[in-house]
Amino acid sequence: MNHVLNKTFEIAEKYISDHESRPVLPYQSPEKMAQRLDLHLGEEGMSETHFFQLLEQIILATPKTAGEGFYNQLFGGRNFIAVAGEILAAVMNNSMYTYKVAGPQILLEKEVLRKMLSKIGWEETGEGAFAPGGSMTNLIAMIIARNEKFQSIRNEGFNGMKLTAYTSVEGHYSIMKNAGIIGIGRHNVRHIPSDITGKMRPDALRSQILTDIQDGFIPFFINATASTTVLGAFDPLHELHKIAREFGLWMHTDGAFGGSAIMSQRHKHLLDGAELSDSFSWNAHKMMSVPLTASVILFPKKGLLNKHISEHADYLFQSDEDDYNPGLNSIQCGRKNDALKVWASWKYFGDEGYEKRINHLFELAQYAVEAIKSDSEFELFQEPEGTTVCFEVAEKSSKEICHILDQKGILKVGYGSARGRTFIRVAFVNPEITFANVDDFFEKIRQVAKELAPTVESAYAPYKLF
Repeated sequence: MNHVLNKTFEIAEKYISDHESRPVLPYQSPEKMAQRLDLHLGEEGMSETHFFQLLEQIILATPKTAGEGFYNQLFGGRNFIAVAGEILAAVMNNSMYTYKVAGPQILLEKEVLRKMLSKIGWEETGEGAFAPGGSMTNLIAMIIARNEKFQSIRNEGFNGMKLTAYTSVEGHYSIMKNAGIIGIGRHNVRHIPSDITGKMRPDALRSQILTDIQDGFIPFFINATASTTVLGAFDPLHELHKIAREFGLWMHTDGAFGGSAIMSQRHKHLLDGAELSDSFSWNAHKMMSVPLTASVILFPKKGLLNKHISEHADYLFQSDEDDYNPGLNSIQCGRKNDALKVWASWKYFGDEGYEKRINHLFELAQYAVEAIKSDSEFELFQEPEGTTVCFEVAEKSSKEICHILDQKGILKVGYGSARGRTFIRVAFVNPEITFANVDDFFEKIRQVAKELAPTVESAYAPYKLF
């Protein structure tokens, strides 16, 4: 075991060292990568020496997400305290369904959930559960909302009822996907227009609900978003809550990305009204910078998970009180320990340390905004609320810039679209990024943009107020 661990950490050290010298790798097509690496699984094994040589090749060929060259997704960075928790969770290999097989890991998971609930104001009355990703936590919210609307659905099915769910045009794609999974039907998800900032429009939501009721549909679920994927907009939770109560709908807040802002005294106002939600998603693997995945679904009332998710199995739940057997409240049976890395990181940094880290992400975003405004080559798409910044290079294609940056191994950054425009979208989620890194980011974009011919696509369309 020691020998294998030593070889493994040697590869990890080489990966980190290579990361420092080459923060981004040049693109290789899947075909070339398959030819380069011996990935075929055959009948015969291989020697230990050759195996670790191959493993090292694979690791060093994998895109790097922890350094100053990665701005592509809503995760990034390498929090070594959390990494330690992740490694130890794999070494222990406990499944998180019973106290009998996980012991103190269940207690620290309960503590993480308690702490998250306390940030929203639900510590005394609420409950929560870990799940593998924000799409899955949104799925759980939709299932419980559906079952709460009609108590018979879990056992009897739909019986011809046509339910409708509502999310903004900027909301996460998982709402549509989940509607297909749980039998609501993808065509019964209504994508509500947003205002110029990307927030869901309450007037348009209310109008659509009234239309659906008139047409014989049964509205049941509103998905509000706390920091949309592309523009980083925070939906107006108070106004959406009023509509949810008017029509008897469940209001879920998808805080997978922006939920961590609640840890900052300076920025938690963005989540005003979160305490009015019927459920809340929060991804610690985004702005809290722990390894993928660490996603939580939270509820203001105890008992909902057990009521709508629980199934008893005598061969599994054989001891201890139900409160210490979280498998009864989980959509999964076997479940890896995602709580340890979150607990380790939070225990190490504390509330104060995490608040500084979250504040730094917002400071990076504002620094980027000022850099864009001060350079005539750049055009800011709009003032950001969160930590994603959207901009264009004057008279140059955003798609092409991102493509070249990736192909040449200069930066990994993506593009997004809104209001008929396509722009570069930079996500600040790695608290190890510095202001100097941001300067370097823009300089690399300038250099690539200089090589491109002008395009008519870059002419700004005028803002349209809804």
